[in-house]
Amino acid sequence: MDGGQPVSGFGELLRYRRERAGMTQQCLADHATLSVRAVRDMEAGRVRRPRHETVRLVADALRLTGGARSAFEAAARRQVPEEEPLAPPAARTAIVGRERETAALTHCLTGDGDRLVSVVGLGGVGKTRLALEAAWRTHRSQGWPVHWTTGGDRLSPAALTGGDGPMEIAGDRPALLVLDGADDGLDHSLLDRVFDRRPGLRVLITTRSPLSLDGEQVVPLAPLDTPGPDTAPGDLAEVPAVRLMLAHMRRLRPGLTLEPSDTLAIAGLCAFLDGLPRALEYAAGWTLLESPRRLTERLSASPFGLAAPPVTHCERGDVREALDEALRSLTADQLAFVRLLSDSASDWSLEEAAAAGGRSARDCHQSVHELLSRGLLRLTPDPDGARFAVLNLVRTVCREQYATPGLAQVSGEPLPRTPFPAALVS
Repeated sequence: MDGGQPVSGFGELLRYRRERAGMTQQCLADHATLSVRAVRDMEAGRVRRPRHETVRLVADALRLTGGARSAFEAAARRQVPEEEPLAPPAARTAIVGRERETAALTHCLTGDGDRLVSVVGLGGVGKTRLALEAAWRTHRSQGWPVHWTTGGDRLSPAALTGGDGPMEIAGDRPALLVLDGADDGLDHSLLDRVFDRRPGLRVLITTRSPLSLDGEQVVPLAPLDTPGPDTAPGDLAEVPAVRLMLAHMRRLRPGLTLEPSDTLAIAGLCAFLDGLPRALEYAAGWTLLESPRRLTERLSASPFGLAAPPVTHCERGDVREALDEALRSLTADQLAFVRLLSDSASDWSLEEAAAAGGRSARDCHQSVHELLSRGLLRLTPDPDGARFAVLNLVRTVCREQYATPGLAQVSGEPLPRTPFPAALVS
C-alpha cells in the first residue's frame, strides 16, 4: 500500500495513515474534532464498526482522496466477526439443592426486569454460588455479557461509568454486572450514574445485609431446607441439605453406600447445622475420619469446633465468626429480641413473639422481617400463617455468649432445648 506494509484491519490502517501523515493521535483528534480517546479506541480495534460520520471526519483530517479514501472507508465498513459476550467465572463445584432459588433469581434479573437485585444472608449460606449459577443461566439464555467483580476488587468511578475496565459496553445493550461481597457498602450516587448512563444494565449484589439502595430488590437467602420430624426415612436423601452433604461426602469417597442408620445420622447432623452450606461442607470433610453418628455426638457438645478439613477444597472461614458478625450488626433492641426467641427450640408465630416480648404487633413484624433478611431466622410451613424459628447455631451462640437468659426471665420457667429432631437419630 503506497509502498508500505499491508495492514489487516481498519485500526491498523488508521494508524498507518496517521503516521504516514506525520500526525500524533492528539493532532488527528484535534483536526477531526474528536476526542483523543476515540482515535485511540479505533486504532486499538475496540470500535468494531465506527460511525460513517466519524470515518468521514477522520478521512478529511488525513486529507485522503481518490482510491486511498475509498479503501479507507471500505475498511471501516467491513464486517468484523462478533465477539462472544463476556462470561462469568467458571464454577468449580456443582450447585445442589438450590433449584427453586436459582430459577427465582434468574427470573428476577430477566423476567420481571428488576435492575438492582441484592442477595442477602449469613456468611457461608451460598450467596456467591447462587449468584454465579444465576449469572450463567442469564448468560446462556439471554446472551448477555456478565461482568463479575469481587469485594476485593476496587471499582473506580471510571470503571463503572464508562471509562477503562469491566464496564466497556454499549449503554443500551443488556448486560449484567455482579458485585460479589459488597459488605462494605457502595456509593449510592455512583450506582445512580451507572443506571442513568446504561439503561440496559442489571446489577446483582451479594451482601450479608441489605444496603438500603434506591430501587434495591432484596432476596433473602436462607440455609437449605433440613429434615423435619415428619420426614419419612425414605425421603431423607432428597431433602436439599442432606443432598448437599451426601454430594460432598461422595466427592471424597466415590461409590459411597450408606446404611439406613447412616442416613438418619446424616439427616440429624444436617438439621443440627441448620442446613448452612459451609458448615455441611466442613462436616462432610471430617466424615473421612468419623462416622456421621460419632461426628454428631461430638458436635452436639461444641458445634463451633467444626473447622475446614485441611485437604479438601473448602472455602476457608469460621462458622462462628459469621454468626458473631451477624449478631454484632444488630441494634440492641434486635439483639434482645433474638435472645428472647433463642430460649425456645420450637417455632413461633408473630402473635406469640409479640406477647412474649411485650411488643406491639407492628414492632414485632418489623423485627422479624429484619432478622429474616439477615438469615438469623427460618420460616416454617404453617397453613394458619407465618411461623419462624431461630437457627439452632444462633441459639447456641446466644447461650454461650450471653449469661442472662431471655424468655426464662419472662416466663419464670426454663424451656426445653433439643439440638435436632430426636426421631432422626433414634
